[in-house]
Amino acid sequence: MLIVGAIVVGIFALARFDATGKKGSGLGSEFAYDIEDLSHIDPNLIVCEQVGVSIDTGFTNSRGITVGADGSIYVAGDKAIRVFAENSTLLNELGLENASRCLAVADDGKIYVGMNDHVEVFDANDKRLSSWQSLGDKAVLTSIAVLKNNVFVADAGNRIVLRYDTAGNLIKRIGQKDESRNIPGFVIPSPYFDLAVGPDGLLRVTDPGRHRIEAYTFDGDLEFWWGEFSTGIEGFCGCCNPVNFAMLTDSSFVTCEKGLVRVKIYDAEGSFCGVVAGPEQLNMDGVTIICETPAEGESGGFDVAVDKSGRILVLDTINNVVRTFISLSRAESREVKPKL
Repeated sequence: MLIVGAIVVGIFALARFDATGKKGSGLGSEFAYDIEDLSHIDPNLIVCEQVGVSIDTGFTNSRGITVGADGSIYVAGDKAIRVFAENSTLLNELGLENASRCLAVADDGKIYVGMNDHVEVFDANDKRLSSWQSLGDKAVLTSIAVLKNNVFVADAGNRIVLRYDTAGNLIKRIGQKDESRNIPGFVIPSPYFDLAVGPDGLLRVTDPGRHRIEAYTFDGDLEFWWGEFSTGIEGFCGCCNPVNFAMLTDSSFVTCEKGLVRVKIYDAEGSFCGVVAGPEQLNMDGVTIICETPAEGESGGFDVAVDKSGRILVLDTINNVVRTFISLSRAESREVKPKL
């Protein structure tokens, strides 16, 4: 299994990028690997369909997406946060001094923005309320989640999850290697490290180097995990997947993978349920390979959010658009039946 994984990762790298991570390796046709078979998805596994119009974010480099309590769609990209209505209308734009990698919107409308090494907080009127202490030169903030008085921040650079209160006071460091508590520490080979608070009150965190999602208490106890490496559709392949995820109200998961770009659904226990979208559904021309470690300013893995109605919002960071998907069962129920 490890040998197969190494081959797949090597294929990803040679298919589009050289050792510096730039497009066009110039290695010659003898290195042109065909991974079409791996990218093909059985149509019977597709459980969602795209609806409505795609939202053009207008960004050159989009990075993160979330949904506000009122259903508004927030997208971080370039040096701004843009807010869209469901019909793709631009509602607001919040300018930033530097690029943001992630964001979260609290129920009171406050926006928590993850800059590279620190968090900034804005009110609903775009006024900056605070700028939290820097986490150092190694910090790379990649995800934020807010629940009541708790703010969870994923720092891929320091390979740690930080639990703050809403005033920016550090409460707990979660996921640091601790053999006495059976916590192995996170494996983060590239700057993708996501988290979310589940409906059951447990914190879910990706451990992408181990190809799994872990569940922690707010005090940092590791309760369980699920996920495995596999080149098959039911698992996660490449060096480090899943890169991002969101949770539905029934505690199921929507995951995003880079390398072979796929968006999938797993149930609350981590069993594979089906595919939201693959390269074909995302309107990609053939197999799209994303750089394993994107340079500053380059787009990376797709992000995903869900709203209260169960719609799945996929941030396509290659085309810088937001695509909306709903389950096929829901789509069928919306069809107008002919009168008898």
